[in-house]
Amino acid sequence: MTNPAPIDDVPIGGDVIRLGQFLKFAGLLDSGGNVKEAIIDGYVTVNGEVDRRRGRQLHPGDVVEFEGHRVRVCP
Repeated sequence: MTNPAPIDDVPIGGDVIRLGQFLKFAGLLDSGGNVKEAIIDGYVTVNGEVDRRRGRQLHPGDVVEFEGHRVRVCP
């Protein structure tokens, strides 16, 4: 059994941020095209579940995972 990846906290400076924005802001992906593709193809999870909506509103405490990297939304 492997341990899950550590979670990095990423402060967003506010209350909410959209999933697509957060993936770029957190440095997990570098372009809007890559973000769109990764989300649509089901490679991104939010709180352990695949979410295919770029516009999903994330709130402090939500954990996003992509390619083994886990980041938590912080205010």
